[in-house]
Amino acid sequence: MPLMVLGTSSNAGKTTMVAVICRSLTRNGMKVSPFKALNLSLNAYVTLGGEEIGMGQALQAWACGREPCGDMNPILLKPAGKGVMQYVVNGKVRSNRERPPTDELVAAACAAYDRLASEYHMICEGSGSPVELNLMDRDIANLRMAKERDMDIVLVGDIERGGVFAALYGTWLLVPEDMRHMVKGFVINRFRGDPEILQSAIDRVVELTGMRFLGTMPYTDIILPDEDTISARSGGRYGDAMKAYMDSLDRLADIAEKELDMGAIRRMVTGV
Repeated sequence: MPLMVLGTSSNAGKTTMVAVICRSLTRNGMKVSPFKALNLSLNAYVTLGGEEIGMGQALQAWACGREPCGDMNPILLKPAGKGVMQYVVNGKVRSNRERPPTDELVAAACAAYDRLASEYHMICEGSGSPVELNLMDRDIANLRMAKERDMDIVLVGDIERGGVFAALYGTWLLVPEDMRHMVKGFVINRFRGDPEILQSAIDRVVELTGMRFLGTMPYTDIILPDEDTISARSGGRYGDAMKAYMDSLDRLADIAEKELDMGAIRRMVTGV
């Protein structure tokens, strides 16, 4: 069963959470692949095949011990100034004069997903908030992709922003009613302190939504590439930086295996 990690907002920790799940499952012998249907980033990582993808998917591929490839992020949006957006579809730059039709982009995303899913368990990442009501009719990366490929969904909320329980409940509430059953659980990210103080609020969110609480990730100082500021070449051969990235991912995977219900996450992915 494919798993999609959605956030209650941008920068909630989706990219890192997908990388950590990929790292943990890979260390435990599973063959997994990251995927993000559509990414918005000024800079890109260039794969060995010459395809431009988001830096986050390159990091997630490394977490799986794999070389990044174009199918991991088939649609990349690059701001080109003055309100103009450049579309990179399947690694090729499209005209930035107009947005390609949504159905065409969905078809490209699904085809790339299917090529990967024929070989790997899929760990997918959403983009921004999944319930921007003014964008939902043309949102590809979040609920549309989850529905197209029948994914289980995990929500990540960033407690550093404040209002994490309102964000979790509000996001769940704004998910279309016929899709809420797909939202299986939630994670609270970047917590500092004793998580016991959160328990009464966690219990209330579980009661209101039926989502399963999957754990709290503590705030941790790590070294990872910034998805929006690093542009890389040569297939990710970063030398000392790569070692720092992998050390950080292993450290986070160790924490996740202690603090999160990774057994439940594995069962979502394997379907057993």
